Amino acid sequence: MTSLEKNASRFLVENISLLPKGRVLDIATGEGRNAVYLASQGFKVEGIDITEEAIKIAEKTARQSGVDISAHVVDLEKDSYITKDSYDVIVCFNYLQRALIPHIKAGLHKGGFIVYETYTIDQIQFGKPRNPDFLLKHNELLDMFYDFRCLRYHEGIVENRKAAAGIIAQKTAS
Repeated sequence: MTSLEKNASRFLVENISLLPKGRVLDIATGEGRNAVYLASQGFKVEGIDITEEAIKIAEKTARQSGVDISAHVVDLEKDSYITKDSYDVIVCFNYLQRALIPHIKAGLHKGGFIVYETYTIDQIQFGKPRNPDFLLKHNELLDMFYDFRCLRYHEGIVENRKAAAGIIAQKTAS
């Protein structure tokens, strides 16, 4: 396992073969661990995050890893960044903004994939985040993408240290 694979989300690494090579948007990219991994696998990656410092680290990590990513500071609560029918894959890890879900769906091409994994309400037992606004209810992620073809789904305790739900699903209608 390479260092890029070790740093990336395990859920993403284990399911990378499901995803079509193409244009990817990494929402809440942070320091770019998933964006850089995806770029190393031949994807054309855009990462967005609210934190300028995180974006600088993501760009530096990409350069040091010998890959290109496009990274931008974006406040998704204020800016409508996701354009309709623009991406083959959208990934989002450890970030929940429910109002963004319709934009994510619209941003995918027909046949495009969502890879989404974030904390559930059971996370409270492990610590942060604790605010229910940022925690999925049971089965909520599955319900959010009910109109997509679900290829992978998990929900529960991960590695005895966090409570999360994750989905990989394909947009079947335009």
